[in-house]
Amino acid sequence: MALRNLIPRRHTARPLAVRREEGSPFALLRDEMDHLFDDFLRGFEGWWPMERFATATQGYLPQVDVSEDDTQVVVTAELPGMKEDEIDISIAGDLLTLKGEKQEERETKERDYVRTERSFGSIRRTVQLPCEVEEEGATATYKRGILTVTLPKSERARKERHHIEVKAA
Repeated sequence: MALRNLIPRRHTARPLAVRREEGSPFALLRDEMDHLFDDFLRGFEGWWPMERFATATQGYLPQVDVSEDDTQVVVTAELPGMKEDEIDISIAGDLLTLKGEKQEERETKERDYVRTERSFGSIRRTVQLPCEVEEEGATATYKRGILTVTLPKSERARKERHHIEVKAA
């Protein structure tokens, strides 16, 4: 027996009537629901459960700024709520990696109840540096939740400067 004989099919050749100007009623319903949720959730960025799930499974991704001048590269990262000893910084080639893990436990005892809150979090961010740096002269400071890593450029990176002349077309 052929597999084609097992597939149910209609014997009538009459196509179903679909209003082309309105589209599928299910597509219209989906569009309306999307608009409803977009309007409702506007202004609540970051609280959506899937965003929280992704953050919980992948770790916190801190905001990082990288700037440079003639002599150094400065990397600034936002790490609120962490302590200096919870942060690990490493350099491998032209990659700077920031890692850390925060564990906090608070206990409140009142007359008729005890409340214990625990929070755990980890960060990991790798940044590609714009040029070659010297690891020996690197410094890192942490103040008010802002980590600043200063990396001196290598001698070769300081000398390499390319000038491109602009010509009128």
